[in-house]
Amino acid sequence: MKLAMIGFGQAGGKIVDKFVGYDAEQGSDIVRAAVAVNTAKADLMGLENIPESQRVLIGQSRVKGHGVGADNELGAEIAEEDMDEVQGAIDSIPVHEVDAFLVIAGLGGGTGSGGAPVIAKHLKRIYTEPVYGMGILPGSDEGGIYTLNAARSFQTFVREVDNLLVFDNDAWRKTGESVQGGYDQINEEIVKRFGILFGAGEVEQGGEVAESVVDSSEIINTLSGGGVSTVGYAREEVENAGGGGGGGGLLSRLTGGEEDEELDTAHTTNRITSLVRKAALGRLTLPCEIEGTERALLVMAGPPKYLNRKGIERGRKWLEEQTGSMEVRGGDYPVPGANFVASVILLSGVNNVPRIKELQQVAIEAQENIEDIEEESEENLDELVNDDDDELESLF
Repeated sequence: MKLAMIGFGQAGGKIVDKFVGYDAEQGSDIVRAAVAVNTAKADLMGLENIPESQRVLIGQSRVKGHGVGADNELGAEIAEEDMDEVQGAIDSIPVHEVDAFLVIAGLGGGTGSGGAPVIAKHLKRIYTEPVYGMGILPGSDEGGIYTLNAARSFQTFVREVDNLLVFDNDAWRKTGESVQGGYDQINEEIVKRFGILFGAGEVEQGGEVAESVVDSSEIINTLSGGGVSTVGYAREEVENAGGGGGGGGLLSRLTGGEEDEELDTAHTTNRITSLVRKAALGRLTLPCEIEGTERALLVMAGPPKYLNRKGIERGRKWLEEQTGSMEVRGGDYPVPGANFVASVILLSGVNNVPRIKELQQVAIEAQENIEDIEEESEENLDELVNDDDDELESLF
């Protein structure tokens, strides 16, 4: 799948930057174009892989390159005002070579949280390609203002995109981890999962062709219908002597080769179904109940000899039963040189998401607290400056 990625704000820019690096390492050619947009000059300077010509500093007249300080209303205003500058970078994207736009942002801060829904709305108005969002939720320990920002941004962002892929920092932060180390690890996880998902179906000249191809249309159909998506991932190391096709897995080598090919097929099938279960029932990018999912897509990646149609079909059927969805697609993504087999599951249109309900509840309470504090603050100031009965006249 060929994507034009736009990273809005600090988290969005860093993730797109990591995607560009992953693309170069893997030779997967997912990122057809990458743009980073920010109100903070230092954040843009810290990027390594996005070309400087595709880094856009907005809001200079208002915040002088210092960011918006977690004020997402200001972030949204600046994105509206400076949309021409952002469009200037987008104009250089070869849109005819792109399957979709992906707007990535952290939802707890100011620039990305406010600006991402604005750019998504703008792209949908101009282009016919789907516009997807990827929103990163802040950890619950990051503070009330970030939770409030995330709840408001989430509510707006999900309405402006064709589908919102969500990653919840709360489910991925490890205790005792440094802030920087934690975010680097999280960004790594995001790129690993979505890299395999979006990379499926891309075949190089003379490369391995999947038995059951997953291409961009499968991903687009799974994401169509809107709503919120989450991704599951599980992998297992395998021995891979030089890749290539054939049925000679580990078990057949131990038990004498050809005559035990059926046993080997059973082993491969069981491995696939086990990985499908681990991916769906393990840690999702946004933890949720998978029952009631509207649409799903299963991608099995790894050396061709470790992938088989029977296993994928069995995994797909299991996923159908668990989700209750009639729209479960599945296929393989051959990676000849890999030393792992991985299962990636895209669950689209999830609706039983405790974290979102909790986020919105905490945000409502935070909003009420902020209003009370502001009211109290005005009263306290009045008391402080008008304490004397003989009221002084104001200077002007």
